[in-house]
Amino acid sequence: MTNPTAAMLVIGDEILSGRTRDSNLHHLAGALTAHGITLAEARLVADDQAAIVTAVNALRAGFDHVFTSGGIGPTHDDITADAIAVAFGVAITHRADAMALLGAHYDRMGSTFNEARQRMARIPDGAVLIENPVSVAPGFSLDNVHVMAGVPRIFEAMLAGLLPRLTGGAPLLSQSLRVERAEGDVAGDFAALAAEYPDLSMGSYPFNQAGVFGTNLVIRGTDPARLDTAMARLVALFG
Repeated sequence: MTNPTAAMLVIGDEILSGRTRDSNLHHLAGALTAHGITLAEARLVADDQAAIVTAVNALRAGFDHVFTSGGIGPTHDDITADAIAVAFGVAITHRADAMALLGAHYDRMGSTFNEARQRMARIPDGAVLIENPVSVAPGFSLDNVHVMAGVPRIFEAMLAGLLPRLTGGAPLLSQSLRVERAEGDVAGDFAALAAEYPDLSMGSYPFNQAGVFGTNLVIRGTDPARLDTAMARLVALFG
């Protein structure tokens, strides 16, 4: 059985400008690999509604899941929720449950639940909330699109709560062999081995560490026995 597929959409001018370094894609890739969901594509778009709508509609049509990060805060440029509503052709309103969560949170904090903060309770119709155990303001899932915060600590917490709701497949396993030979010297035999195991993914990654040149040869797959067999062949070739 083939694992479900996924794409990620990273949203934010601050990422594209170089002001902020994105770490959410790296975290998502590792979490999905362990959960048995194959992350197959990633895109990065600005805080532009048309660009977000176009990307969301393309990705949700092509993959089982789409994960977004960024643009669901309290400021005027946090437009992701509105863009998702447009993409799905649904209304967006201040959801009563989200308003209650945020109102209670700001009461506890002794802060005013003002208009800006209430923006974070605007949820497209039909969406299911994603819990935010860090700062309360929720994300949401609408069909196969899962909308989460851009702040890494919050994104990671939201994802941890979301993943148990999603059906995964077999976790993707990997084994690697470090050889102190140039990539071009091992490419032929490595390609021949890969052709013998079309169900496995094989990749080569050159390195230069402390003046030592070499290649890390990596084999990935979901069947441990098959992976072990291919790895034994690889060691016999280059070990």
